[in-house]
Amino acid sequence: MNTKQTRPGGRSARVQQAVHDAVLALLDEQPRESLTVPQIAARAGVTPSTLYRRWGNLPTLLADVDLRQLRPDQPPADTGSLRGDLECWLESYVDDLASTPGQAMLRDALASTDPGCAVRCTEPTRERLELLLERAHSRGEAAPSLDALMDGLVAPLVFRTLFNAKRPDEKLCRRLLAQALGE
Repeated sequence: MNTKQTRPGGRSARVQQAVHDAVLALLDEQPRESLTVPQIAARAGVTPSTLYRRWGNLPTLLADVDLRQLRPDQPPADTGSLRGDLECWLESYVDDLASTPGQAMLRDALASTDPGCAVRCTEPTRERLELLLERAHSRGEAAPSLDALMDGLVAPLVFRTLFNAKRPDEKLCRRLLAQALGE
């Protein structure tokens, strides 16, 4: 008889959750700029070396926490057309980019010494767009490639959000969308 019980997530998932919770609690108490790895480790009940081993540096850890906050819980709306789906997704995406966690994630991903950090930060966006493109293909719609959407729609919005003091406006979003769709 096998009495060994599996642990959902195990120690690694518990540590990650404790560290994320510690970061969020500390951010409620103090400015982001004053956070340190030793503070977070102490709050999470782990050693600083655990954080360095898993995340490498503070910006990578903070980007991971920000990304988790930004991951959508629901699939994107299905409006019946790729254009409609992208319009709905785009509104939500720009809101996320312009939000405090979105802005922080972009800055932290750039400050990270882990080259994979920025890639991980794009995964939710790529997954959402892939779903929208699969829907379009299943409806028999012509659709651009994922790379065309990333290069023509996402990249300019990320650039504008990072290097412009204001949220990308609706006119810019409509223009980029039309170009990405080849209209």
